[in-house]
Amino acid sequence: MFTVRRVFHNGFCKNFVRQNSSKFNQPLSANDMPRPGGIATFMRLPHQTTAEGLDVGIIGIPMDIGTSNRPGTRFGPRQIRTESSLLRPCNASTGDQPFSFLQIADLGDIPYTMYDIRQAVKDIKDFIAKVLAKNCTPVTLGGDHTITYPILQAIKEKYGPVGLVHVDAHADVSDTMMGCKIAHGTPFRRAFEEGLLDPKRVVQIGLRGTCYTPDDYQWSKDQGFRVILAEECWYTSLTPTMVDIRKQMGNGPVYVSLDIDALDPCYAPGTGTPEIGGLTTVQMMEIIRGLKGVNIVGGDLVEVSPPYDQSGNTALTAANMVFELLCTLSKKK
Repeated sequence: MFTVRRVFHNGFCKNFVRQNSSKFNQPLSANDMPRPGGIATFMRLPHQTTAEGLDVGIIGIPMDIGTSNRPGTRFGPRQIRTESSLLRPCNASTGDQPFSFLQIADLGDIPYTMYDIRQAVKDIKDFIAKVLAKNCTPVTLGGDHTITYPILQAIKEKYGPVGLVHVDAHADVSDTMMGCKIAHGTPFRRAFEEGLLDPKRVVQIGLRGTCYTPDDYQWSKDQGFRVILAEECWYTSLTPTMVDIRKQMGNGPVYVSLDIDALDPCYAPGTGTPEIGGLTTVQMMEIIRGLKGVNIVGGDLVEVSPPYDQSGNTALTAANMVFELLCTLSKKK
């Protein structure tokens, strides 16, 4: 069986013929083009205009209209893609080579309505639904954390309620923010209310920082979410914790949402709401690698704000975490 589709690589468009999954897209090598060159797709993968024939689609959502503090995440997807040119296709630590097992391309950015957050939510949901209709797993670059809400809306229509591994400094379960129901601090409250989540298979890791009341995390616990505070992660490996989380997720579909502010600001200063005392990059990798075998149906990495990322390290770290997620998805395959 042949699938013919149009892809863009290094600025040129061509028809790509896939037969029995024997040919896979590969990142543009630095041996063929200097790292600063080529189109700024994720890891310099081919750009594709539809999800046809893909196992995984990298999607940008350059949005920060749901942000409460420092803006700039609208520039996140572009900067993550730029910094991702440093990455190579093989994971030296695990031996994973996701581009040898998965057909992956960059689907570009969602053209959302940036002056109306409710319409933006609809735009995102509709785009993701089209990707899912092609049996393609969306891996999304944010953008602020509002984007996870419409993504989960689309995923429910295909998979039903899903488990959630949410790594973040904040629970993002506020009922409202300044009287508004949709913002980057409310996505998981809305997701719970609409039945998008299986609450017995929801875990939130890395929560910390100042709160409005001592009971700010109680709502999550009351719904059955497992809450792992940052203090519980200090000075320890999270690999044993992930053994329990894999059991909790079971065989059902799971969504993975990674907020870059889960990391301590010394690792990721370029974000809108930084909180001290966060996870290390090693712990974040332990979490992602610990999802091996989990039925992941989508994921995102959000809240990278390049205006506060003077060295580029935040976006580079984000790119590495997305690559780790691709490695985990290849293990599922």
